[in-house]
Amino acid sequence: MKREIPKILKDFLVYLTTIKGKSIRTRKEYEYDITLFFKFLKLMEEDIELSKIHNVNIKEITIDWIREISLEDIYLFMEYCEVQRQNSAASRARKAATLKSFFKYLKGKRKLIEDNPADELETPKIGKKKPIYMNLEEAEIFITGIKRSNHYYRNYSIIMFFLNLGLRVSEVCSLNLTSIQDNILRIVGKGDKERTVFLNNACTESLRIYMEKERHLIQGANTNEALFLSQKGTRLTRQTVAKIVKQINQNSGLNKESITPHKLRHTSATIMYKNGADIRSLQHILGHTSVSTTQIYTHVEDKEIQNVIENNPFNQLSKI
Repeated sequence: MKREIPKILKDFLVYLTTIKGKSIRTRKEYEYDITLFFKFLKLMEEDIELSKIHNVNIKEITIDWIREISLEDIYLFMEYCEVQRQNSAASRARKAATLKSFFKYLKGKRKLIEDNPADELETPKIGKKKPIYMNLEEAEIFITGIKRSNHYYRNYSIIMFFLNLGLRVSEVCSLNLTSIQDNILRIVGKGDKERTVFLNNACTESLRIYMEKERHLIQGANTNEALFLSQKGTRLTRQTVAKIVKQINQNSGLNKESITPHKLRHTSATIMYKNGADIRSLQHILGHTSVSTTQIYTHVEDKEIQNVIENNPFNQLSKI
């Protein structure tokens, strides 16, 4: 997709990062969605074949052109995303949220439009899915897959941080040496929001051994502030960590389907909840803005539900 975008979109993207505190990754997603939306409308307007959508030039789009966009145009775009691009409900919901945010900015912040065509835009319904996670026994098997390679101590410490603290992969990658003071870890999460959590023994001990036996031996360790380093002495990327997790899954013989760094976060959150963590504490540990996001981890198994009902004191009082 061509990178030439109209000034009004550039202004909106700057607003997202400087005022709203959105991450660069989120900003790129917004840019992609709105650019695709503009290209689609131009394509319809100029009667161009759908297959040539990426060749459409939107650089000269003006606010006058944007003022002509209707709710029907947006729904037509959403249909295109569903039918032609086969986007999932979650992907289309993201696009709807992006457009809502963009038009709200144009009307509320910039006063450039009088009518917001996305005001009545309905978001595609997303079916609630139980998060994929490992139970405690599976997690123990998974850990055995951390082979004693050149980066055994680093990889072990990373997995301890995932399973004990429920960190996001981006948070693990962004950790610095200065992120840790005694047993307190300072985390920079989504939207550059900071939170602190306490390191338990598993984390502090694995980190101590990694620092003593491995990190200082890596080239460039004295000049790089990143906590977890690659073989070349650079900060680990999300892709590299994902490969590490995938390899550990294979080595363990567990071969649990689709184990990713985010599934390790699910595993940590679920096991913490099952072992007595209250929802508010869990919300802070995971760095969720809304408690409703945290509540996806409060699922319980059918067997556990059955046990609760069986153990109801009134069940013991029945004399019929």
